[in-house]
Amino acid sequence: MEIIISNSNGIPIYEQIKEQIKVKIVSNELKENELLPSIRTLAKDLHCSVITTKNAYEELVKENYIKNIPSKGFYVAKINKDIALEQQLNKIEELINKAIIIAKVNNIKKKTLNEMLNILYEEDK
Repeated sequence: MEIIISNSNGIPIYEQIKEQIKVKIVSNELKENELLPSIRTLAKDLHCSVITTKNAYEELVKENYIKNIPSKGFYVAKINKDIALEQQLNKIEELINKAIIIAKVNNIKKKTLNEMLNILYEEDK
């Protein structure tokens, strides 16, 4: 499972792991009942602490994206994809609103924001 960690974006590593797994579940890259890597395996693959991956998995369990089956591992839970997608869209909207506030305070034009968004969005392809 490919997860990209950044040490420079200010977002806690467990949160980055959690959010990327959620995206993979909502996009159906990870399917219902699919076995996830163990906490230790994921920590080793990502070169991070076992506590970090444990925290990410615990959060995903609390949010009902994954389930823990004792002695078997963590599996993708059945989720309402519409609700999950709506949650992700709400997060994106919050972040965009923060960017707009920063832009307005610094007199950055909407056109410049649109150009940045287009460039950054295309960068992932």
